[in-house]
Amino acid sequence: MPYEIDWEVDGRFDQSFDPAAITPAIERVLHLHGKSQASLTIAVTDDQTIQQLNQEYRGVDAPTDVLSFAQTADEPAEGPALVLPLELAADYAYYLGDIVIAFPYAERQALHYHNSVAAELRLLAVHGTLHLLGYDHATLEQKTAMWAQQEAALAPFGDAALSQRVYNA
Repeated sequence: MPYEIDWEVDGRFDQSFDPAAITPAIERVLHLHGKSQASLTIAVTDDQTIQQLNQEYRGVDAPTDVLSFAQTADEPAEGPALVLPLELAADYAYYLGDIVIAFPYAERQALHYHNSVAAELRLLAVHGTLHLLGYDHATLEQKTAMWAQQEAALAPFGDAALSQRVYNA
């Protein structure tokens, strides 16, 4: 399989969460970006866990909907270089990083924006994947480019208009 998505779902959300409803959207993003092979991890958790991560990595002491942690090979390593067996090194070469989604936050957002939880989760997974691929939305130009990519990825699922909503800061 060209894409490997490792799902780590908090047991409290097992019954409400269906990776099969989200995986095709992630695969579409990867395909649209010319990735013939890629792997990533998506953790679905609670608001408290994502708030801790948001505080630790972004300095924001509040929950959020999604966080992305890109695997970057260009950062200098501390100490001696890690030597991996060839099988692991091959897999690691295609590893994009980790995405963390707060399921309760996504549920509230879906209700607020009048869309399904599945659509909200697809949007968040696509958004997170685009961050792993190097997209950002810090400037209007970056946001315009990233939102266009979100729309292209979500269109086949009927979710393209989700990128056009107005977020409350």
